[in-house]
Amino acid sequence: MEIKQLNNDFGIAGQLEFVAGNGGFPFIKINNHSANALISIYGAQVLSFQPVAEAEDLLFLSQQSAYTEGKAIRGGIPLCWPWFGADPKRLHRANHGFVRNHFWQVADTEASSDGETKIKLLFNESFENAEIWHKPFTLILDITIGSSLSLNLTTYNTGDKAFSITQAFHSYFRISDIRRVQILGLAGCHYFDKLDQDAEKSQQGAVVITEEVDRIYTDPKNELIIVDAAFNRRIQISSTSTKTAVIWNPWTQAAPNISDLGNKAYKDFVCVEMGNIAFDHIEILPGEQNSLCANFAILPI
Repeated sequence: MEIKQLNNDFGIAGQLEFVAGNGGFPFIKINNHSANALISIYGAQVLSFQPVAEAEDLLFLSQQSAYTEGKAIRGGIPLCWPWFGADPKRLHRANHGFVRNHFWQVADTEASSDGETKIKLLFNESFENAEIWHKPFTLILDITIGSSLSLNLTTYNTGDKAFSITQAFHSYFRISDIRRVQILGLAGCHYFDKLDQDAEKSQQGAVVITEEVDRIYTDPKNELIIVDAAFNRRIQISSTSTKTAVIWNPWTQAAPNISDLGNKAYKDFVCVEMGNIAFDHIEILPGEQNSLCANFAILPI
């Protein structure tokens, strides 16, 4: 993808430009009246979002991220589609699906009258690899950069047979210190503990993290809050059409085994992921569509 051609076709003067990013990947750089943002066309991945009045980015991005085709970028908001987690059919396909590991197409950009910047990215059946996925589809990600960050991932079944998916926004949130944050909105929810043979447990009070955590929560509220007193902010995560959420942090035990993370980087982020995960399968009939929507906002304490 030529940077010059992308700017000619989709650039917005004084607000949106395409630049050569790490690894030579084309990035979308946005600076509007409300926020600054950086988006990778590879993976359709939001890498950075920072409202102009905020001292810290909403998102965590690993300094050791690989920018190599076939490998996901560590941090920001990777897209998990059409499966979350390990390959459900055990065919040795990549964890979390394939769309985060390929280039997308830019379909449209827009400067709205209320000062927001909108980007539409597209991925469809022009991706041809029957060993990975052979069902006709079109996938569109709508990104809105304003005082908050909004994502809308829509799956269109363009074939003549139904198919099922799981999906998620695999969000890495930047925090002051993993030991000093709490996550609200999950009290009373049941969860499956991935580190304890998927044992089903019940969340008592706010989520605090003092060790490695990998949990799938069922029936979470549509609004979750990360309270970060040291950064003097709350991160509000609002979503629709989701029945599951994931909390993940590798802590000291697993972090050294993640080559693109860094041994101590676990202190600087927490993953709070909204989606349709595990048992929460979404069936999409021929000619039908499904949307996963989320909004991320930074609020004062």
